[in-house]
Amino acid sequence: MPKQPVAIGLQGVTYRIESKALVEGVSLEVGPAETVVLLGRSGSGKTTALQLINGLRIPTEGRVLVQGKATTEWDLIALRRRIGYVIQEVGLFPHFTVAENIGLVPRLEGWPPEKRSARVEGLLQKVGLDDGEILDRYPHQLSGGQRQRVGVARALAADPPVLLMDEPFGALDPITRNELQREFQQMQQTLNKAIVFVTHDIREALLLGRRIGVMESGRLIWIGSVEEFRTSDDARIVELRDSQG
Repeated sequence: MPKQPVAIGLQGVTYRIESKALVEGVSLEVGPAETVVLLGRSGSGKTTALQLINGLRIPTEGRVLVQGKATTEWDLIALRRRIGYVIQEVGLFPHFTVAENIGLVPRLEGWPPEKRSARVEGLLQKVGLDDGEILDRYPHQLSGGQRQRVGVARALAADPPVLLMDEPFGALDPITRNELQREFQQMQQTLNKAIVFVTHDIREALLLGRRIGVMESGRLIWIGSVEEFRTSDDARIVELRDSQG
């Protein structure tokens, strides 16, 4: 039986701006239903890695594969419609209602209105926003936690096989952040997606990751399971654990 392609693959990927390497020599594979958390301080290359997967940046060296095909071989519009992207600032369209924001990609994909409506309502329930009145609200009428939930729902709307999450809960107050982390942890059991989740929060990484990759100065310096991260005696990992208690 032929080997199934990994959902996401980085093969010796380097990305430079002039002489500065933002990502250097990174190799990583993510399975079709696996969550890999990229953990590291600001400037370590985590967000650049996501942008490379999404085709927003093109590798200077190496290849990025999505569903077995290099990002340079994809039509970029088609590629990005196969990838849900959740960012800290959410990025909802301010002149679209909640329903219009969530239903945007399904509409572009030609889904009929009744199918779009059912998908929007189902996703709002999944992310804990099942109040029917919220459908017609605009982003400025929502709390930060509500906007972030809508952002997650929008990323999932067309059921993409790949989900990228860049510090998605980082700007929220601690209580809302904990709620969303727990809700997302429950959702992971049914999403069946390849997820790359970026954070600098060790607790979040341990809660949501199946594997944790540690980035430093553009390099992937360590990767292993959550349990391996908890017990590693690698001095770099010990220092990272100690830095957040």
